[in-house]
Amino acid sequence: MAQSDSKKVLEYEHFLNNKLREDLRVTLENRNKILFDIAEYLELKTFVEKLLINNDEKITTKLDLGCNFYAQAVVKDTKKIFISIGFGFFLEMTPEEALKFIDEKCTYLNEQSDLLSKQCISIKARIKLVLEGLRELQNIK
Repeated sequence: MAQSDSKKVLEYEHFLNNKLREDLRVTLENRNKILFDIAEYLELKTFVEKLLINNDEKITTKLDLGCNFYAQAVVKDTKKIFISIGFGFFLEMTPEEALKFIDEKCTYLNEQSDLLSKQCISIKARIKLVLEGLRELQNIK
């Protein structure tokens, strides 16, 4: 292998390891965060639907304090609930409004997840292309 070929191999390997694989890792992390958000919204939707079906004035539930620590909570008025709409903001909504918001938010998040999945596929294709180029440069069959 000529010196120029070995230099090209090093450049390709650097590009593969430092750019493409890092891009893939970041894209997968972002997609996983979105999928986690979707799961949380679907859990909230189930809770709100149960709230509407039971039509209770007062409910007792467990509240997640974080790190799997739960406390029992009593909600005295279920006519209005607060929903996180992002960036640390909460909005007071009726259960019906909350269901509509959750459906729209899940639709948006699913679109974002699909977009990131397509980006992952594109990055994986580029990784495969670079690997083929490396094999060709190194005469590996």
